[in-house]
Amino acid sequence: MSSQQQILHFPLGGKIRLAPNEWQVWSGPDEAANSTLPDLERSSHKLLMPFTWWRSHFHSNQQNPDVLAKAKNRQLGVWFATDDDVLIHADLIEEGKQYWPLVAAHFPIFRDGRSFSTAAILRDRLGWDKEIRMIGDVLIDQLLQGARVGFDSFELRQDQDLDVAQKQFDLFTVATQNSWRGKRTLISAF
Repeated sequence: MSSQQQILHFPLGGKIRLAPNEWQVWSGPDEAANSTLPDLERSSHKLLMPFTWWRSHFHSNQQNPDVLAKAKNRQLGVWFATDDDVLIHADLIEEGKQYWPLVAAHFPIFRDGRSFSTAAILRDRLGWDKEIRMIGDVLIDQLLQGARVGFDSFELRQDQDLDVAQKQFDLFTVATQNSWRGKRTLISAF
């Protein structure tokens, strides 16, 4: 997967801003090329790796010392695929809190909304209080819903205009639904 050079960062209680993207998204080993983990020693980026890779390799007897060093330095995070059941792996995610400063949820195509649920479950049920990023086929149209369920950073698809994206968060001053960011606005009757 390719990574954007800038992301939108919208922390809870903060203002939306453009920020440099320090994270490289690794899609995992390519079966055809039999590729391995990116060269962590020489990489200036922090690495987001597939949760499935972390799950199958981190607790193995062949732990990579580079992976452990990067993890202990909080330079590794994981991304969840749409079919990763975060509730089943709640114990591993709880353990990951000591390593991952960032997790991401992948949107393989904009009309697949399962990753919205991933963010909501991470925030509401698993108590994730660090950054959650939207990655993949992320469009401007998804930003408000993403911010409502718990995403606080957004890596948009390459063809999306970041200036237009920033303005999305100023479109509405009244919230008609509860969200991770706060309760709905009470509108007084006339």
